[in-house]
Amino acid sequence: MFDTHAHYDDDRYDDDRDELLGNLKSSGVGLVVNCGADIKSSIGSIKLAEKYDFIYASVGVHPHDVEGLNNEDVQVLKKLAYNKRVVAIGEIGLDYYYDHSERELQKIWFDKQMKLAKELNLPVIIHSRDASEETFEIIKQNIYPDLRGVIHAYSQSLEMAYEYIKMGFYIGIGGVITFKNAKKLVEVVNNISIDNIILETDCPYMTPEPNRGKRNDSTNLKYVVSKISDIKGIREEDVIRITTENGKKLFGV
Repeated sequence: MFDTHAHYDDDRYDDDRDELLGNLKSSGVGLVVNCGADIKSSIGSIKLAEKYDFIYASVGVHPHDVEGLNNEDVQVLKKLAYNKRVVAIGEIGLDYYYDHSERELQKIWFDKQMKLAKELNLPVIIHSRDASEETFEIIKQNIYPDLRGVIHAYSQSLEMAYEYIKMGFYIGIGGVITFKNAKKLVEVVNNISIDNIILETDCPYMTPEPNRGKRNDSTNLKYVVSKISDIKGIREEDVIRITTENGKKLFGV
């Protein structure tokens, strides 16, 4: 399995990080992208990717953390992105649910980081919560022939999913698909091709059933795989094989 979105630099793993990561391969997890959410965690992601050969890194600043950024920070991200273990810019985007950062500032930094991804020809990992139209517009303003990426923790409509797929995006599916109230997401997974889906955990967050409420990790992908298999009526082995190939194609690993 390929966990395309994790946060193993999070302090919730400080007590057992090495043990957990050391056992992932034996638990069926072969690849991980550890995602940056600010400058510090971007650096932390690279350190993990340099330590473990199955981990890759993304660098970027989450919409929660754009307050106080300046143009020098773009250059810092650019320098970090030149590391050979970095495979994407992210996670970047908009979050109007929590509004931890002023909305216009979120838009400015989303746009700047989209332009950085274009300059470096790297895929993007997009965070979008309660800002679907604004997110789509900023991506559309930055569209170019080689644009590729993933809409992380997809929570939008089926119609919007089709539009993103046309633009070259994958749909990121994680633990939410196992929740009882995930009817809209089930509809999306049921109707789009498995060729357009990648797996993710967002660990330590968004733990799937039956472990909801506990700290998440990549071994819980098996529950996401099982649910997708049930929805689409295909074998779990095929879900794993196809989504892993999708992730490899997206991130060039």
